[in-house]
Amino acid sequence: MDVGILLDLRNPADWRRPWSEHYDRTIELVREAERRGAGSVWLTEHHLFEDGYLPQPLTLAAALATRTSRIRIGTGILLGALRHPLHIAEQAALVDVLSAGRLELGFGAGWSRAEYAAFDIDFDRRFRRTDHTLVEVERLLRETVRPPAVQQPVPLWLGYQGPRGARRAGRLGVGLLALDGALLEPYQTGLADGGHDPARARMGGLLDVIVAADPERTTDRLLPYVAHQANSYRQGKARAEGRQIPALTVDDLRATVRSGGQLPGITVRTPDDAIRAIRAQLAGLPARHVYCWGSVAGMPDDLVEEHLDLLLGVVRPALGGADRAGVS
Repeated sequence: MDVGILLDLRNPADWRRPWSEHYDRTIELVREAERRGAGSVWLTEHHLFEDGYLPQPLTLAAALATRTSRIRIGTGILLGALRHPLHIAEQAALVDVLSAGRLELGFGAGWSRAEYAAFDIDFDRRFRRTDHTLVEVERLLRETVRPPAVQQPVPLWLGYQGPRGARRAGRLGVGLLALDGALLEPYQTGLADGGHDPARARMGGLLDVIVAADPERTTDRLLPYVAHQANSYRQGKARAEGRQIPALTVDDLRATVRSGGQLPGITVRTPDDAIRAIRAQLAGLPARHVYCWGSVAGMPDDLVEEHLDLLLGVVRPALGGADRAGVS
């Protein structure tokens, strides 16, 4: 198992950096994470987000491949249904060549109707199309693409949620990007149904942990960034459903925290608490890759630095995270 980070490259208007500076800083962040022992960096994807949410993860993956030497580079996830399989296979093979065999290629179906409409693709067929794309990309990487990928095969993943999605990933014989113990049994069932050895099960995914020496102080400073992230998801989904909902405010989130509630999508923990919580969540799972947010919606640099220092310097060794990036 390795411990890594997930990046979405958000750069919100209220605290925006120049875009070139933002991307340069992100590349240096990944280089520093590699120096500190991170096993992997994962890049996610959305389109049409005002804050610049990363739209082309394989493009950034190629840049990271040339600036790093050991860390594995994953897509968690690539919206495969929005692209032609040959485009994905060619780009993925080139990233694998540039990285000397460090690509982890994860697919997902997404949730935004607006994104599918922008590409003139049927949203209601997204899971079937994603499955088909993954199968075709696997074939193209094996039989057709030149230059060929270094890894034969390139590790493939599906970021599906829920028992039905876990079974689909299993039937296709790929890894499952979800760290939910309730999904292991349907995932292994799917592996068996697809003629694959259930012992080959491999899981990975995001843990919503930010590590801090003083969680209370860090939580309060994170509130504007968590509010931005939460609102972008909540309001995007509401618009897709023809609804309107009020935006969460910093005061709303502060009141939630003071009443003992949880922040949406983020848990701030001390290193010891993070180690206990992660061990409990991973118990019994065939976890290969565990990653946390590298930054939440462009949060302050000093909080990013502390988080990575504690995550990679304290939490990772305690979890048995590899000192060097390894092959899946």
